Amino acid sequence: MKLCILIPYYNHPDAIGAVVNQLLPYDTNILIVDDGSSAESKKVLTPLLQEPRVLLVTRILNGGKGAAVITGMREALELGYTHALQVDADGQHDLTKIPALIKLSEQYPGSIISGMPVYDESVPTSRKLWRYATHILVWIHTLSLEIKDSMCGFRIYPLHQTLGVIDAREQFGQRMDFDIEILVRAHWADLHTIQLPVGVSYPLDGVSHFQLFKDNFLITNLHIRLFFGMLVNSPKLMLRRVLA
Repeated sequence: MKLCILIPYYNHPDAIGAVVNQLLPYDTNILIVDDGSSAESKKVLTPLLQEPRVLLVTRILNGGKGAAVITGMREALELGYTHALQVDADGQHDLTKIPALIKLSEQYPGSIISGMPVYDESVPTSRKLWRYATHILVWIHTLSLEIKDSMCGFRIYPLHQTLGVIDAREQFGQRMDFDIEILVRAHWADLHTIQLPVGVSYPLDGVSHFQLFKDNFLITNLHIRLFFGMLVNSPKLMLRRVLA
């Protein structure tokens, strides 16, 4: 198992430095994927790159979180890594849980290891309710309760298996819909998810790139596609449950 840390980055200049500083004590390279950030946001990356273990991949145009993560996965695989630990650039996750995530990944190298958010009082109730509605739909799509939370951007991906799921389709979610789609389609492909509770607070810089109408439209369309995909996969999924 050869692990790198993957940070999809888009215009979080006030948070990325603190996130990287928290990650440097871990003895692994950090791959930042700049997803077409503004000139001002790019400037704050320059001092971070003075650290030899911090690497940068630049996307010229903003493609969305999913696009940045997929780009980072492909680059990590090219560099010889077997696993990538995805960390969001806004600093919302409790990064002290990294050793526990890595330990689980070492025990189950063929599985996706994902955080399962434990919210503090800074997270709006409306956000939690919206996420819970998505969880219910994911349980329907997978005919399983295995995926307790499908929207947490704090995960370890086995690169070869995960990219196999992505490359099996002509199109894959490129924005906020990616986090949901990859776990559901991975489940269908018998690539399972193991989850660990992690603390979540509101982003350090208070910046969210979730676009209310655009991303909700994409996620709604995704759930429609996944529902019909579930119907196609339901015989296999039900047989799997019987055999289990």
